[in-house]
Amino acid sequence: RQAAQRSADGGRRLIEQFDHFVVAHAPKVSGPDPRTGPHGSGERHHRYARDVAIIDVPGFVADLKDHAVDHAFHVHDERHFIETYSMRQAWEVDLHPEDACGGPLDLHLALEVDPRVMLGFEDKMLDLPEGAEPMEGYAFTLAFTWTLPPLPHPPDLLVLATELAGVGGVELPLEISAIDSFAAVTDAPERSLSIVSRVEIGLDRIFLGQEQMCDVLESCHNVSSWLLERSGVWLGDA
Repeated sequence: RQAAQRSADGGRRLIEQFDHFVVAHAPKVSGPDPRTGPHGSGERHHRYARDVAIIDVPGFVADLKDHAVDHAFHVHDERHFIETYSMRQAWEVDLHPEDACGGPLDLHLALEVDPRVMLGFEDKMLDLPEGAEPMEGYAFTLAFTWTLPPLPHPPDLLVLATELAGVGGVELPLEISAIDSFAAVTDAPERSLSIVSRVEIGLDRIFLGQEQMCDVLESCHNVSSWLLERSGVWLGDA
C-alpha cells in the first residue's frame, strides 16, 4: 500500500490511497513426468524437472562440454551473448583435440538460440495433454568451425571436400571454403581454409534428455585428427 500526495487549487492537498497487488504464478508444464520420464523409465534428466523453464539451454551446453571432454577434446574458452533487442542468444565454445592444444588447428563451436523457436515450442508443449510426447519440428542450429593458419602449400579444394566428406560421414556434413590474402601487392597469395558443419538439434530430444551428441562429437574428433595429420604438409613443416 502506498500513499500519494499532490497539491492543487491554491494549496489544497488531496490524499489518495493506492492499493498494489502482485500475484506470481509458476508455469505449469504439461508433458512427461519429470521424475520418471515419458515411459516411467527415469530417462528424463533432472535439469528438466524445474518449473521455471521447459528447455534448459545452459544445462545442455554444460553437458555438451562434458561430452566433448569424454571424446578427447579440451575446452579452452566459453562465451555467452544476448542481443538486447531481439533476445537472440549464442553460446560459443573453443575446443582443441587433447593432443594438439598448441595448434595449428582451432575448433569453434556455436549454438544459436532463436527466441521465436523457443517460444513456439513452449506454446505447443503447454497445449499438449498430460503424458504426451513433445512436439517435433523445432530445432536449434549447432555449428562447428575448423580453422587453420595461412597455408603456403594449400590442398586442392575439390579433392579436400571429397576426402573430408568420407571422414565426416552423414552425421557431420561439411562445407569447405578458402580465403586468399595478400600481405603486399607484390607478395604471393596466402590461402586460409575454413571447414564448417551445421547440425540441427531437436528441442524435443533436448527436452527428453536424449540428445547426447556422441556420434557428432566422435566425427568431429575424426575430422580434427585427419586435418592435423595433413596440416604439416600444407604448412611446409613436413
